[in-house]
Amino acid sequence: MNGAAWTTRDDGIQIAVRVTPRGGREALVPGTVEYFAARVAAPPVDGAANAALVVLVARTFGVAKRAVSVIAGESARLKRLRILGDPVALAARANTLYGVAP
Repeated sequence: MNGAAWTTRDDGIQIAVRVTPRGGREALVPGTVEYFAARVAAPPVDGAANAALVVLVARTFGVAKRAVSVIAGESARLKRLRILGDPVALAARANTLYGVAP
């Protein structure tokens, strides 16, 4: 599944994420075909939720924090993030999150 939730790029992938700040236990899970769903404990104040989201995505995809950046939607619930790395491995991880067999 290479749906709208993520797209591969030459230098990694881009993912769409709908964020719920103050969401309790932090998790990145399948949302819809349009986006991942993320819960972060941080409040949406002074970029805290975005920073927590970057850490969560980096941990989930097994990359360094510096490899993840918010490229659209900084102040919106729906965000687009770039994850730098091997696009094949990152897309495989995205497929695994959605329960799609490799």
